[in-house]
This record gives sequence, C-alpha cells and structure tokens, in this order.
Amino acid sequence: MSEFLVLIARHSYMQHSRYSSVPITLLIVPMDPLAALFTHVTPTAQTFFTGTLCQALQFTGVGHLHMLKAGELRVSRSGEADLEFLEPTLLFFPRGRTHDFAVDSRRGADLVCATVELGGAEGNPIALGLPECVVLPLAEHPALRPVCDLLVGEAFAEGGGRQTALDRLFEYLLILIVRHVIECGVVSTGVLAGLADPRLVKALTAIHEAPKKPWKLEELAEVAGMSRSRFAEHFRKLVGRPPIEYLTVWRITIARQLLGKGKPVKTVAAQVGYDSAAAFSRVFSRVTGHPPRDISQPQ
Repeated sequence: MSEFLVLIARHSYMQHSRYSSVPITLLIVPMDPLAALFTHVTPTAQTFFTGTLCQALQFTGVGHLHMLKAGELRVSRSGEADLEFLEPTLLFFPRGRTHDFAVDSRRGADLVCATVELGGAEGNPIALGLPECVVLPLAEHPALRPVCDLLVGEAFAEGGGRQTALDRLFEYLLILIVRHVIECGVVSTGVLAGLADPRLVKALTAIHEAPKKPWKLEELAEVAGMSRSRFAEHFRKLVGRPPIEYLTVWRITIARQLLGKGKPVKTVAAQVGYDSAAAFSRVFSRVTGHPPRDISQPQ
C-alpha cells in the first residue's frame, strides 16, 4: 500500500501504580515509491575520468553520467543536433547511447565522468523510463549544486578514499536525477511517468514492494482506487504495458540482480514469486531470450 500507519502513544504514570488515560496520536506517513524501487534495484557508478579533457572522445556501450565543471563542451549524437555547453552542467545517458565529446584543444573542458548501472541490466524499468539524455544545467537546478560541489572537490583533490567517495556521490546524483524526472513530469510514458500519477503510484509501489505476491488485476485496481477496466487502460497507456506484464518484467529485473550475485535458480524463482524453477526458467527465457543459468556464467 502507498501509506502505512504509525502509532505514537504517550503514557503518564500516576501515584499508586495507576495509569492516566493514554492519548494516542495517529500519523499518516506516506510511503516512498523510490525506496521500493531501489530496495531491489540498486544504482551503481564507477568514476573513470577526472581532469581536463583536451581532445575528442567517444563514449559507448554503457550508461554514463558526466559533470562539466568549466570550459566549452560540444556533445554530438548520431541523428541528433549537437549540444553545446559553456556552464556547469550534468549530462546523463542512462542506456548507453553513443555520444562524442569535442572541446577547445587550447582550453579543454574540466570534467568528472562515471559509467553507471541502474541495476537489472537492459530490462530495468527505471532505465527504460528515463529520457535518452538528461541535461541539467546547475544554474537552473540549484538543489543539485551542493552535491556537485562535493563531487568536484573530491575529483580535483587527492584525498584518501577519493575513488570511493566519487562513486558514492555519483550514485547519490543518480537518485536525485530519477527524483527530478518524476517530480517535474519530464517523461510522459514509462514507469517514472506512472510514479508521477497519484493513482498509479499506489499500484506500482505495491508491485515494487511485493513482487512475489500473485497479484491479480482486480487487486491492483483496488489499490489504485479505480475500476478494473479503467485501471488496465490507464496503466497500459501511461506505463507502456499491461499491469501483469509489468509485474513479470519487474520480477525478471530483480531475478537478474539475484542471479548476478550467484543465487541458485531455484532460490531466485521462489524469491520472485514462481512455484518452481522450471516455470521461472520458461518465463525468464521468454522475456530475456536466454535461460537464467547464463546470467552467472561468463559471456
């Protein structure tokens, strides 16, 4: 459910071991939909460049998060108009889109760059729900500046634990970016658009919190406070796939994570709601194109 109840009771002890009346304050605390997501799918980052870039460079294959500190930077992508940046800016490419950097060779551009993984490989609904490229000039997003200042401070210093500090700061920025996309309605379809919807967020959070539960369409519609038909239509239109299909994809996303950590197929099957390893393997192979045992084996 999207809410849980917290009961706070205050007791006063009277003379002769008698209690006074016990007033109870009932608080409604909203559940955090991102917490449910990131409990199962953890974003990670690995910093690979800090300094002044003085030549053209191409990035491909994985997600990237770049912090431009200073200098002039031109970003090009196949089939798209070039982007030019002259001020501190965050650039996020969540799905490994190939992009090229060009700089003034005399001045260069001061950059901090990391590869990123949002968890669950290419089937991750978070990655699929994000725009192809997220551009966040710090002048327009002052809430990001304190973290970016810390990032730049670590990047251009030689303090102990520098690599770990940079990686953790980039991971924090990933969460802030996902939060920004949801709160600002940057995307119109996908799971992040669904999380921005006051009705669908309840059903999506329920799925994310309890992926092994054998959800039925009627139950999810009830959680969302909608009729079965209206819920199914609205969910498919906004999220991009039917509710039960989304549940399946979410289960497989979690399964990828667990299999990648070396968990046995039978154990993973039970953790994501399948009665047998055989049933899980059939669904996994249908969704991903290969059997689950391949995940833990070198490609």
